[in-house]
Amino acid sequence: MSKKTLVLGATTNPDRTAYMAIHKLLNYGHEVIAVGIKQGEVAGVHIQQGQPMVEGVDTVTLYVGFTHQPSFYEYILKLKPKRVIFNPGAENPELAGKLNEHGIESVEACTLVMLSLGKY
Repeated sequence: MSKKTLVLGATTNPDRTAYMAIHKLLNYGHEVIAVGIKQGEVAGVHIQQGQPMVEGVDTVTLYVGFTHQPSFYEYILKLKPKRVIFNPGAENPELAGKLNEHGIESVEACTLVMLSLGKY
């Protein structure tokens, strides 16, 4: 089943995990919304800047370090995703607590591994 996924921290750098995640999510049939600092395109997906409002987001997968996350707290909550995946290096107990208070599942895992194992 396709899950609309917002990749927060998207980049055009092929060495970055967020770049690989966009490709893998698309390969597994998921709709991808890419949000990053710099405009660009990855696998045909335009990277949006800022905090674009998107309806129907199932999952936010975080590739933003915890020190830069506070400016995204309200944005993520307004998206009302079913879950947020904290990829390695993005773990944040404070944000996880806020998500749980709003009934949003928080998962500390690697999106690439979850997809490979069929656990996405």
